[in-house]
Amino acid sequence: MSFISRVVTLFGLVLLAHAGYSAHEHTVLFNNTRLALPQDIIVETLIAVVIVSVGLVLSADKLKPISWRDWAGQIEQNGGARNPYLSLEERYGFWDIRAKRKEFADWMRGPDVLVKE
Repeated sequence: MSFISRVVTLFGLVLLAHAGYSAHEHTVLFNNTRLALPQDIIVETLIAVVIVSVGLVLSADKLKPISWRDWAGQIEQNGGARNPYLSLEERYGFWDIRAKRKEFADWMRGPDVLVKE
């Protein structure tokens, strides 16, 4: 987080706190006469939110491009240990069709044929 983004964020938070305090004081002092907040408090709140947002965006890291193919390739190279969807892909209550096909193919070939793996 750079110095400028911290200053901008801090300035926006101070403005937001001031707008909140002003709204509180307005409701305490004028609770019977007016129901709506004055326009200057509303504008100050909106400007403070925009300034805080700009400060937070300035402090964020640069976005990295998304490439699902590269991400999936890295997971496969690591053996799938870091796969966040591993629990969804392992279905313990279901048959492993590929393993059952291999068992059936081995059974059909008979015990005399050795299969290279």
